[in-house]
Amino acid sequence: MADAPTTQPSRPGMPTLTPVLSDIWDAPRSWTLEAYRERGGYRALEEARSRKPEEIVDAVKASGLRGRGGAGFPTGLKWSFLPPPDGGPRYLVVNADESEPGTCKDIPLMLANPHALIEGSAITSYAIGCDHAFIYLRGEVVHVYRRLLAAVREAEAAGLLGGLRITVHAGAGAYICGEETALLDSLEGLRGQPRLKPPFPAVAGLYARPTVVNNVESIASVPSIVLGGPEWFTSMGTEKSAGFGLFSLSGHVTRPGQYEAPLGITLRELLDLAGGVRDGHELKFWTPGGSSTPILTDEHLDVPLDYESVAGAGSMLATRALQIFDETTSVVRAVARWTDFYAHESCGKCTPCREGTYWLKQILHRLEEGRGTAEDLDTLDEITANIAGRSFCAFGDAAVTPIQSGMKYFRSEFEAGTHTPARELFPYTASTVFSGVSS
Repeated sequence: MADAPTTQPSRPGMPTLTPVLSDIWDAPRSWTLEAYRERGGYRALEEARSRKPEEIVDAVKASGLRGRGGAGFPTGLKWSFLPPPDGGPRYLVVNADESEPGTCKDIPLMLANPHALIEGSAITSYAIGCDHAFIYLRGEVVHVYRRLLAAVREAEAAGLLGGLRITVHAGAGAYICGEETALLDSLEGLRGQPRLKPPFPAVAGLYARPTVVNNVESIASVPSIVLGGPEWFTSMGTEKSAGFGLFSLSGHVTRPGQYEAPLGITLRELLDLAGGVRDGHELKFWTPGGSSTPILTDEHLDVPLDYESVAGAGSMLATRALQIFDETTSVVRAVARWTDFYAHESCGKCTPCREGTYWLKQILHRLEEGRGTAEDLDTLDEITANIAGRSFCAFGDAAVTPIQSGMKYFRSEFEAGTHTPARELFPYTASTVFSGVSS
């Protein structure tokens, strides 16, 4: 076995960080092939090609790597769902359509270390018998798109990809295309809308052929598993949530940014690393996995950030996008902004989501402006209950969980929206993280 990647402690007395994907980020011109190979890049691809494809699938299964895009489905198990080869093509599609409010790990990863994704794509393609891989990127991030294109050209010119073709595809900027089947429709030139399942992509995906769809971080983690082995990977994290991950801290935190750490670390430990909540303030609420996950409060500071523990606390780990809000923040205003996003991004295919998000937006704005009624609160409860679990894809659940959890923990603020504007209870100038901003 090749040398395993190293992990490093932050400083004495602090939680252990695991700079694997982010280890190269501070290197000069870290995005270049030269910098990547200086840190051992593409050794994993060479190692993988010395083994049988099924051995790579088994290693990823044994590692316990779970999808890093939100659902947390076991990655190797997903690969194994592909039917036996029939002589036709099969595809790898990397979901790089990072679009959710608060989620910001894949874009910096691709910007600073694109070759980890390229190498991971090449190893995965070898393991599943694919000779054409696609990376579907959100089109607005032109700088990342250009960097990925350059990385693919570098790898091709160096003869590293063999017969594999990698296509970097820029989408037109639709959040719904983060749903795997809507992404496949978009890749095929159709309007991005979720497909009815079954059949699942593993059986009939891109161009109706067997397809593996994985998140950027999932695929970029594969080279380190090949080099280090499953035992090295499972030595981090928890029994059911193995390995490391990027935790994105934003909002009212002293040092926002990406913190790569073992799954199971707590928000309290991450805040210690990040300098805590901004000076003079205290934590009020936070999201463990972006705006689509139920919010948690300061009583959940010590919940281990792994899939099972966060679910046990009533939320989801998802993309580990930790948005931190202090006591100056209006929950009604925050939830209303997220709802604006979901109403705008609904693809319109199913009635609960299309109509429900529209009415939720109207009600939340009335409450934010202090013009709501007691009936509005009952209607919020009713609409969110009618959307949850009834939309065509997970988008509907994503739209209502912030509202439901917000009302669970801070119902009095929603009730205050029947008589007092949020701007009076929580002035904009108090919650802004930038100076010189007025209401």
